[in-house]
Amino acid sequence: MSRFIAFIYGLASYILAAVTLLYAIGFVSGLVVPKTIDTGISVPIAEAIIVNLFLMSVFALQHSVMARKPFKKWWTQFVPESIERSTYVLFSSLALILLFWQWRPIPAVVWHVDNPQIAAAVMGLSLAGWLIVLTSTFLINHFELFGLEQVSSNFASRPMQPAGFRTPLYYKFVRHPLYLGFIIAFWATPTMTVGHLLFAAVTTAYILVGIMLEEHDLIALFGDDYRRYKERVPMLMPWRKPD
Repeated sequence: MSRFIAFIYGLASYILAAVTLLYAIGFVSGLVVPKTIDTGISVPIAEAIIVNLFLMSVFALQHSVMARKPFKKWWTQFVPESIERSTYVLFSSLALILLFWQWRPIPAVVWHVDNPQIAAAVMGLSLAGWLIVLTSTFLINHFELFGLEQVSSNFASRPMQPAGFRTPLYYKFVRHPLYLGFIIAFWATPTMTVGHLLFAAVTTAYILVGIMLEEHDLIALFGDDYRRYKERVPMLMPWRKPD
């Protein structure tokens, strides 16, 4: 029964994460969803910046701290290891939902593409970024990344297979295609407002910090295999020399 409950918990966390990611696409791109990055309550610009920085900091701290090995070691004293990843995914979704809900728009325009064809191409580039994000998760292990494989293995009393080092498709050209996809999705917009620019700039800075933390963990996990990969393959830009 406890394994079944853990599976349902993991499945619910996965579904919430999927819905949250779909909303994020609409939120950033200004498509379909009721509240986007450029709509909502108008407040003085100083208040908007403070609130928005706080919301992004909440997500960044949750996302980074809960992903670190020392935290996981402490956290799994209270949360079963089988649902540790699902809990991480759940908290990440809740932090994003809070951001969507409380985000304060800053509608002053930084740039706007008037030509409809060029605007459509820029929007297409943004959606291509989101597609890179999605496909990157499947190239590694989508269901493990979102905690579903862990609860499924626990439910079936099947041991988890240890992670192996591999570099499929995008990973042959850049070490972090998932993050590259986010950067493309955030910056490619036909209308860049000050609020959107703040979001794109801060999240890009957070991504760069997150990469440094993640690569430290990957070197600890894969050792020389990852060091050689790091020497051979660029971090984000495929046409640049490796970092």
